[in-house]
Amino acid sequence: MSLNKSVLLLLLLSVCLQSNAQEFKLGKVSIAELQQKQHPKDTTAVAAILFEKGEVHFEFTQDNGFTMVTEVATRIKIYKKEGYDFSNQKVAYYIGGSTKENVSFTDAATYNLVDGKIEKTKLKSDGEFNEKVNRYWGQVKIALPNVKVGSVIEFKYTVKSSRYGSLQDWQFQNSIPVNYSEFKTYIPEYYSYKPSMKGFITPKVTEEKKQKTINYSYREPAEPGSAITTSSSQEKLEFQETKTTYVAENLPALKEEAFVNNINNYASSVSHELSVIKYPNRPYEYYSTDWAAVTKTIYDYDDFGPELNKTGYFEDDLKIVLAGLNTTDEKISALLNYVKNAVKWNDYTGYSCNDGVKKAYKDKTGNVAEINLMLTAMLRYAGLTANPVLVSTRSNGIALFPNRTAFNYVIAAVETPQGVVLLDATDKFAMPNVLPFRALNWVGRLIRKDGTSQEIDLMPKVASMDTIAMNYTVDANGQISGKLREQKTDHEALLFRKNADAVTADMYLEKLENEYKKIEISDYVRANEKELQLPVSETFAFKGANLCEIIGGKIYISPLLFFAKEQNPFKQEVREYPVDFGYPFLEKYAINITIPDGYEVETLPVAAILKMQDDLGAFKFMTNVSGNIIQIAMTHQINTPIISSEYYPMLKDYYQGMLAKQSEKIILKKI
Repeated sequence: MSLNKSVLLLLLLSVCLQSNAQEFKLGKVSIAELQQKQHPKDTTAVAAILFEKGEVHFEFTQDNGFTMVTEVATRIKIYKKEGYDFSNQKVAYYIGGSTKENVSFTDAATYNLVDGKIEKTKLKSDGEFNEKVNRYWGQVKIALPNVKVGSVIEFKYTVKSSRYGSLQDWQFQNSIPVNYSEFKTYIPEYYSYKPSMKGFITPKVTEEKKQKTINYSYREPAEPGSAITTSSSQEKLEFQETKTTYVAENLPALKEEAFVNNINNYASSVSHELSVIKYPNRPYEYYSTDWAAVTKTIYDYDDFGPELNKTGYFEDDLKIVLAGLNTTDEKISALLNYVKNAVKWNDYTGYSCNDGVKKAYKDKTGNVAEINLMLTAMLRYAGLTANPVLVSTRSNGIALFPNRTAFNYVIAAVETPQGVVLLDATDKFAMPNVLPFRALNWVGRLIRKDGTSQEIDLMPKVASMDTIAMNYTVDANGQISGKLREQKTDHEALLFRKNADAVTADMYLEKLENEYKKIEISDYVRANEKELQLPVSETFAFKGANLCEIIGGKIYISPLLFFAKEQNPFKQEVREYPVDFGYPFLEKYAINITIPDGYEVETLPVAAILKMQDDLGAFKFMTNVSGNIIQIAMTHQINTPIISSEYYPMLKDYYQGMLAKQSEKIILKKI
């Protein structure tokens, strides 16, 4: 091959590669992107982020000082109708306090391929909405137009903020595949941020420093009361700027799996918390560098620690509540129930009081902080060692790294010789050491009056029980009728009470009949629904025509009837996330089956015992026949609320073995 031909071939190859390379710039959508029918590495994907680029930099003015500017540009490909949800985007911004933020969307458009040509449909004003979420937050929402299967959508948003205690968390992974994700930060030397990475995929990180110059107009402040306009001059601010770039490519979609508390806990991401401010000629200002600094800062907030010292508004009432009570347990139960009945939760989370504990007590409604800080103050008034515990709810994610935004909830704790008792008065069905499910999120931080803190395990230690006693009769036509009693304790009882409280009695029974294979329920009785210290129970009679099968004159019975689990919740071959059940539990079944006259047992499931290593759980299945009565005893217990991913293969096999045993039939034949 001649030299000229070689050069020409290399040039053509270069042009070809450039034409196939993705343009990481808005407005440069290609025909190839619009023609793509499915994601090349995930054919199940409903959409994919073709690229997402974020940048944080700082602008300076004389009046406002530094303003943090966050810009995010995104391009998304829609493969299936289920991906249409990604055409609706929203960005939250802070509106509480003196520091405000604003959000603006630009370059938002939908691209389609029409007759071989690219058609662009821009976002119009009627597709953008600005709304107030609560007193602290607003959000800007957009709905991109003309979205179809095959569309490519783009948008850019900008957030300007004087709140620079932390940068926007950057999540490289999403619920759909991400082809390219890039995040850049340009940080002036006056601010020092501590980056924290999480997830199973680590991006490539590069850093460089350079001198930065900002030109701005400076005007001398006018004398008070003076009408003279001061002159202005052009000034410049010179400082060193650190540019850090994070890049990750070809990230798989985050797949929802069974018993994952919050999938975003395991997404590849980076967060930045302000640690030091270093303004010239001023002392350094140190912020959250460790948990001790975080908790002390929070405790010293006006709407946190000082609220615990206010007692005058409840003292007279508590003299009546505490009269005649001597033991710690009596005082804890009485005060928890008193606050639950006196103040209702307004569904606002956060560890800061809104209007304060006194107003919440007067108005009989308040946010999480007002209710549980009030409870803490009352417990202290009663002579107990009580302190608040900062918590991150399951929806907020696990508090992995020291920062003030790690928490969004607060509960109360009482230290006793028998251990720490955790309390939450926002849920009317919660009890001592039985917290709402939203608060069962690994660990919290207990803060004492002196500002010291310690880690508190939020996960329950006592197994919640679900005990079922069922007696039923099978007739020669395969009809089944019987009676059932089910009793629940602790978190099982809390969840039952919440679900039952959310619907009418008729709706509840209709739902139960449908869930239990269309049985007919009669004589329904519920006990201890309001007596929280007692197990809640329900008793009813039932009958059903489709609970067993008759084949070739033989009757086939699934002994657990409608309680038999049919699918293994653990389907993945490999799992990277821990299995989070929320709390340990024990299921117990005692079943007596009366077989019809003229029949005998031909086949009976054999007894089985399955045990997981390290005492993580066990399954027992026992059978016995006495005359025309078949007795079944079954237990299934999980002894720890969280099982690490290293045990996943064993857990999956355990569940598969349990399901196989539950699916075995009792076969009756005519004598």
